[in-house]
Amino acid sequence: MSDDELIWRIAGGSGDGIDSTSQNFAKALMRSGLDVFTHRHYPSRIRGGHTYVEIRAAEHEVQSRGDGYNFLLALGDSFARNPQEEAYYGNEEIKPLSENLDELREGGVIVYDEGLIDEEAVATLDLEERAEENGWHVYPVDLRGLAKEHGREVMRNTAGVGVTAALLDMELEHIEDLMSDAMGGDVLESNLEILHDAYEMVEDEFETGHDLRAPTGDHETEQALLSGSNAIAYGAIDAGCRFIAGYPMTPWTDVFTILSQNFPDMGGVSEQVEDEIAAAALAVGASHAGVKAMSGSSGGGFALMSEPLGLAEMTETPIVLVESMRAGPSTGMPTKPEQSDLEFVLYTSQADSQRVVFAPGNIEEAYEQTRLAFEIAWDYQIPAILIYDQKLSGENKNVDVDFFDREVSPDLGSTLTEEELKEAAHDNSGKFKRFNYEDAEDGVASRSIPGQKGGRYLATGNEHSPVGHISEDPDNRVAQMERRLEKLENIRAELDEERESTQTYFGPDEADYGIITWGSSQGAVQEAVERLNEHGHSVKGISVSDMMPFPETEVTEFLESVDEAMVVEMNATGQFRGLIQKELGQYGDKMTSLLKFNGNPFEPAEVVEGYEVNVAEEDQQPEAQVRIEPAAGD
Repeated sequence: MSDDELIWRIAGGSGDGIDSTSQNFAKALMRSGLDVFTHRHYPSRIRGGHTYVEIRAAEHEVQSRGDGYNFLLALGDSFARNPQEEAYYGNEEIKPLSENLDELREGGVIVYDEGLIDEEAVATLDLEERAEENGWHVYPVDLRGLAKEHGREVMRNTAGVGVTAALLDMELEHIEDLMSDAMGGDVLESNLEILHDAYEMVEDEFETGHDLRAPTGDHETEQALLSGSNAIAYGAIDAGCRFIAGYPMTPWTDVFTILSQNFPDMGGVSEQVEDEIAAAALAVGASHAGVKAMSGSSGGGFALMSEPLGLAEMTETPIVLVESMRAGPSTGMPTKPEQSDLEFVLYTSQADSQRVVFAPGNIEEAYEQTRLAFEIAWDYQIPAILIYDQKLSGENKNVDVDFFDREVSPDLGSTLTEEELKEAAHDNSGKFKRFNYEDAEDGVASRSIPGQKGGRYLATGNEHSPVGHISEDPDNRVAQMERRLEKLENIRAELDEERESTQTYFGPDEADYGIITWGSSQGAVQEAVERLNEHGHSVKGISVSDMMPFPETEVTEFLESVDEAMVVEMNATGQFRGLIQKELGQYGDKMTSLLKFNGNPFEPAEVVEGYEVNVAEEDQQPEAQVRIEPAAGD
């Protein structure tokens, strides 16, 4: 963490408005000219349970959460199940303070709500002693009482923001503007009064002996604060998607909700159904009928989509599915990020699968690869899956608004018009040879949609003849299977030869050591590579997005260019490293793994430490809660 950045953490209980308060504060920092990046940590409970949001803000670009943080606003948990220390989960009321002290950096600032977190509870934490030891500056403020003076207790969040702004020497203009955008009438007036009273109280009553101040910056272009879920939803809209079916499941629900809110204004349809089998089947049906459609889920919900996914593969019905990973197995830790569904997504459904899988690593890639997924799916009549996780789903980052200045793509790819159907192959019965393997280009047989004159055929999940009749003829089976498999070869060729790479590279072109990652771990690895090179190491990195078909050439060239490589991912079994070895058939003795699976994403310092321990070639593990797995044969 550099000296010219603020990493502000607001902590409270689920239901206390932590997420909305942090989003507004992040927007205020963004509007003041700073780059911002947020990280959200929350429990699997609707009300109560320790939750926090971290905002990293700096003049320079930020791509990941930082190492620890330097400002804590602890509101306490007003929905705590039990405020008694001897309760099974301990005193939950105080956890927004007690659970966050270990990661607060030296010289950091603590503001806590003494209206909820009383002196007796604070005394159990040895806070005074720890503050002296670490140079912390502690400010107990009765935020609860201040809020009650002007209205409702929930407004203590506003009081906390006012105290924060005063202690950081921030102007209130952007915070006031955001409040005015979101509120009106007496509610707005009360919140503005609390904001100013809290700000003035700090100026009147506290001596701000700390050195921490809000950074200053300036944006050259208009910015928007977006999450990965926003980016996927907007990418789907711009790709021409106008149908979505789903069932709520954290963290996929965000994409489903955003599209459901936007579709009514653009003629789209959103359906919440009884389960994930129905959701995926409904989306397959909508696509069959001629609409660009998508569905998705997380973990166990996506497992139920296995059968409709296989149906889409066999009937060659284009569809885009999203799979938002969370810690498992089973229900696991449903609100914590993990990259442990990779093998599941690559191989779920029946027999030899034909699908495309993209794993975006940041918000811009989430948008672009969503659009790419739709284009590939409809051009090649194949399911495309976007795999991401709770981290990318919920983190917010500022993005140039003009990045999204793109044309909408309603094109249905390889679907024929009625004029084109007149010239297409038909059998003696007049049925369209929908699955014709004799003149299929790139493995893609021409497609019709219901209602088109001359486009009648049968669609079945069984192996079938060119017109769709069930067929168990060996020659037909081999011809159809080889044609479907040919699609993946041609998709890979198109991605390699006709498009810009969807892999992300960082660090110098020439380096001795390589770090490989995928998905949302990209930002932490990128920052770690930059730090290592600044300190004289020779390191470069690659973040791989193409999971299937695998970018064999690019990954091979990267591994051939370095002496050793470390694969960084959030799971316990090294699934991506295993995929590399499976696809390339070598380099097992060249790659080690740095794994993290405790429910928290990587911090850049953990990747740096993993590298340092690894190159030391000693039989030891990093101090952080990460694990190194040696190269094959070691």
